[in-house]
Amino acid sequence: MAEEKLRMAVIKEQLQETQGLCEYAIYVQALIFRLEGNIQESLELFQTCAVLSPQCADNLKQVARSLFLLGKHKAATEVYNEAAKLNQKDWEICHNLGVCYTYLKQFSKAQDQLHSALQLNKHDLTYIMLGKIHLLEGDLDKAIEIYKKAVEFSPENTDLLTTLGLLYLQLGVYQKAFEHLGNALTYDPANYKAILAAGSMMQTHGDFDVALTKYRVVACAIPESPPLWNNIGMCFFGKKKYVAAISCLKRANYLAPFDWKILYNLGLVHLTMQQYASAFHFLSAAINFQPKMGELYMLLAVALTNLEDTENAKRAYAEAVRLDKCNPLVNLNYAVLLYNQGDKKGALAQYQEMEKKVNFLKDNSTLEFDSEMVEMAQKLGAALQVGEALVWTKPVKDPKSKHRTNSASKSAALQQPLGSNQALGQAMSSAAAYRKLPSGAVGAQLTKPPSLPLEPEPESTVEASPTEASEQKKEK
Repeated sequence: MAEEKLRMAVIKEQLQETQGLCEYAIYVQALIFRLEGNIQESLELFQTCAVLSPQCADNLKQVARSLFLLGKHKAATEVYNEAAKLNQKDWEICHNLGVCYTYLKQFSKAQDQLHSALQLNKHDLTYIMLGKIHLLEGDLDKAIEIYKKAVEFSPENTDLLTTLGLLYLQLGVYQKAFEHLGNALTYDPANYKAILAAGSMMQTHGDFDVALTKYRVVACAIPESPPLWNNIGMCFFGKKKYVAAISCLKRANYLAPFDWKILYNLGLVHLTMQQYASAFHFLSAAINFQPKMGELYMLLAVALTNLEDTENAKRAYAEAVRLDKCNPLVNLNYAVLLYNQGDKKGALAQYQEMEKKVNFLKDNSTLEFDSEMVEMAQKLGAALQVGEALVWTKPVKDPKSKHRTNSASKSAALQQPLGSNQALGQAMSSAAAYRKLPSGAVGAQLTKPPSLPLEPEPESTVEASPTEASEQKKEK
């Protein structure tokens, strides 16, 4: 404090001697104001410096920086462009212009500026920003290419390695994801984002005890992380410790009350425990935040069916069918409900839709359908007199796909009298993956790649994420 007062006294003395025209003293005072958080005052002083030396690019860069910190991105780009006229080979100007254009959502201009910055000087920050732009545009492949180049340039940067691993995780390329996450942990064994991501991979493949061991390490570093407690809860769900699962998920929900994936998982666990009113509560909340996910409506319909609200269950199924054009389980569950209500014509229509989806999946993937789903479809086919032998057997390509079939097929089983009243699904079946990208939380696998930038969050991240348990099961 004494040194700071002395510094300010020297600046004040110098300005008095020069009648306020000492550019260097004004410049230093502006930097001090900025460090103290007085951005507006620092802007005014930097503008004074720019007036005293209008041909100095550094003064204009500082003016633009202050404008950027005040959230005036358009004004900042104008000043940076003026500075670029004075110095066309300044990496910092090109990079910061790219950042400003990104905030203005002018992604094409942002990419041009960032590529120019890389030609002048390769830098981790520029690679990261360019990768974020591709993620914002939903182009996961280009983002991966950028991060691969960044890792080649800076192979020991654990943030880059972790982010690349998370991107591969979202694509389901587990070998490469594990490789990059392992490299990150080699350089930084305490990197909680990489540990969380690795734990989610183990969780996705059913190694719940090993995943929980990893999460204990993460809990010491980020005890208030919603993705962490979400994944721990789904690990307990996988181990069929439902009370512990609900406890952890409710803690995650307390920390992130607007995260639909956590609400989804709470609904799934309560549905498994046949606590249908609670399941309805959490699934309804999840739909408010994610109104275009057909599977949520299907599970809501299962809860409504067991609450004996048939009319609203039909409405939920109708919405699920409208939104989900790929999952045959939606149509199967709807057909079971209609059949049990005596609407054989409607049940037959849904059954035929289910067959179309099944045939499409057989032709376009190596997906293996859950045995309980096949059995239910055969029983319904026999009841509708449209055949009993549906042979849906192909090698499993993606375990997550089978998880989805498990949970929904079991939801079909909840329908009486055709279905047997069994638990909704194996752990992690059909749960949602946590894709909060920016977060370090781990990434999970949703139907579509994330469109948010995947950057480490200081307090949480990723999000990877986000993360993947049951597809991170709705991992986070």
